[in-house]
Amino acid sequence: MNRQPKILLVGCGSMGSALIRGWLKNGWSQDDIKVIDPNEAARSVATSLGVGVTEKPSERLQVDIIVFAVKPQVLTQTLPDYKKLVNGDRIFLSIAAGKPLKFYEDFFGKKASIVRAMPNTPAAIRQGVTVLVGNKGVNSAQRASSEALMGAVGRVAWLDNEELMNAVTAISGSGPAYVFLMIEALSKAGVEMGLSLDLAEELALTTVAGSGALAASSDMSPAELRRLVTSPGGTTEAALGVLMKNDNFVTLLKKAVSAATKRGRDLA
Repeated sequence: MNRQPKILLVGCGSMGSALIRGWLKNGWSQDDIKVIDPNEAARSVATSLGVGVTEKPSERLQVDIIVFAVKPQVLTQTLPDYKKLVNGDRIFLSIAAGKPLKFYEDFFGKKASIVRAMPNTPAAIRQGVTVLVGNKGVNSAQRASSEALMGAVGRVAWLDNEELMNAVTAISGSGPAYVFLMIEALSKAGVEMGLSLDLAEELALTTVAGSGALAASSDMSPAELRRLVTSPGGTTEAALGVLMKNDNFVTLLKKAVSAATKRGRDLA
């Protein structure tokens, strides 16, 4: 597909609007994007971004990819309206969490080209990561189109085994909440050590953001970077002695990820 694929976005909430902004910055024209959303405020956001808004799906719509960016709980009543748009070339891509490919195949049939995507919240600033998995109906050209679509808001990776999507969700989908909790905890610890709340929050936020950026840009592994910061007998070693005693910190994170993965399976 030499031209940019034409998109129908179903749902223009925070993630949907972030996707539109990413697409526009990555070469899509406003004419390439149409939005369907029953919410007036969401439609206003789409209009403010210069993309077209349509009330309901029509077989006359010239679109290559239909992106579902709605809450999982409304999919059951949303998807039937789009069954008439199934053809061999059109891609149905969903960023709704927790719903397996079979869920969509039950609506659209196994011959439909279906891609399941798991982005995370940093996609809102084009710093996210999205993991994709497709059904057997997705060909190499459609994989490339799907990757370009989600690559507009960050990095993209593919899974061959859909069962691993629950683990992906536990790491990258839920992961931002773990990082936000760390920022909260560091801020509270700073206040207990006598710092003002404003300064403690600034130090915690900037440290976490800068450390993540450093890790992403460095050729060294996170373990190597940690050792580089840790001077023998110094303050960092004293702190890590608490966090790493009996693998406390690592064990706790493993339990958290395991709980999130299990919950993902339960919700599927």
